[in-house]
Amino acid sequence: MAKDVLCEVNSCRHWSNGNKCAAESIYVVSHHDGNQARHSEETDCKTFESKLS
Repeated sequence: MAKDVLCEVNSCRHWSNGNKCAAESIYVVSHHDGNQARHSEETDCKTFESKLS
């Protein structure tokens, strides 16, 4: 399992200094037909929560 999860989306409530994700768990889904993502562009982080709202 990954020790550190890096994230550059500083508008997320889970974003922490050093581009670290401070969420307790991470949920990533595929938005590619058949759920067989082959590239990062075919996935989405469902853990994202805006800290701006």
